[in-house]
Amino acid sequence: MPRLRLTPMQPRDPREPHRAATSLELFFDLVFVVAVSTAAVQLHHALAEGHVAEGLLSYGLVFFAIWWAWMNFTWFATSFDTDDWLYRVLTIVQMSGVLVLAAGIPQAFHGEFAIPVVGYVIMRIAMVTQWLRASASAGGARRATRVYAGGIAAVQVYWVAILFVPHGVPFTIAFLVGVALEVAIPLLAERRGQTPWHPHHITERYGLFTLILLGESLLASANAIIEALEEVETLGPLVAIAVLTLVVTAALWWIYFWPPHHRAIGTLGQSIRYGYVHYFVFAAAGAFSAGIEVEIDALTGHSALTGVAASFTVTVPIAVFVLGIWWIAIRRSADRVVNVAVPAGAVLVLLDPVLPIPVTLTALILAVVVVVLVLRPPVEAGDRHPS
Repeated sequence: MPRLRLTPMQPRDPREPHRAATSLELFFDLVFVVAVSTAAVQLHHALAEGHVAEGLLSYGLVFFAIWWAWMNFTWFATSFDTDDWLYRVLTIVQMSGVLVLAAGIPQAFHGEFAIPVVGYVIMRIAMVTQWLRASASAGGARRATRVYAGGIAAVQVYWVAILFVPHGVPFTIAFLVGVALEVAIPLLAERRGQTPWHPHHITERYGLFTLILLGESLLASANAIIEALEEVETLGPLVAIAVLTLVVTAALWWIYFWPPHHRAIGTLGQSIRYGYVHYFVFAAAGAFSAGIEVEIDALTGHSALTGVAASFTVTVPIAVFVLGIWWIAIRRSADRVVNVAVPAGAVLVLLDPVLPIPVTLTALILAVVVVVLVLRPPVEAGDRHPS
């Protein structure tokens, strides 16, 4: 379309050298910071008030919408990014949908999902337009692009329809059915003509989003500590939590980036597993920040949870994060020592609540795991370090 100054959306070369995240992709991620932060704040409030089951359920549902919209765009961009004006405009429309979704998250934690669904549908309709445009010049992936477009459009009708389902258990079940429909679309589409993905580019995008989530944890804990300074008689416990939070967050960063992630998505099955398990990794990273705030609330007497329960709001997300990364990325690049140390460390952090000083045991265990990773660097497939 020379008059419109548009570039044909031909599949990108999955072996393209020096492929890296674009400024538009980084800009796109920024609006998800707003959504993730809002979801974590609402989870913090729910947990601190003792509404654990309701808070976790609402967080899981809302975070699915955040994660799925981000992931779908990320995999589309690695295959068909043209960076022309229409591609940019449609991406910005998706960003507007994220902001609408974020605005409705507080209501979602009280059972009202109308605004989040509207924001989600805005994002997904823009994605449908992207897939339809790509289908014009997708070559062997043309059938896949049409399945993506048709499937996503159909499921958006479903999301609007469930707004009329009575709240409570029926709505939750209907929502989970919608989740199943969404995650089934790539499974069906990729069997019709596989879209290409750039292993280094796609794993860089996941890594960058992980950094955003870990940074959110540091920011949330810092803000919580600042707010609590005037309410405690001694600064010792707050200083300890601040130091230990930094140690734990640094350890999570070290663990996540230890393996060469691009090895983990060599096949379609591996890429599906890598993408889908990251839901739990990302959600855990977001919940970690909420857990730190709940821990501080417990110290200052502003939490309905006991000290032990408050500690679990920190250690459970950490365990999920570490186990998730071990499962999808570390195992294939690790020897037997690492493949014992990492999952064992994830389980052992759950013992932390028995100690009187919050997060201490977790920090020590994760530090030991990091030392093991330093001493046992990643290995090539088929190689093993001596036992």
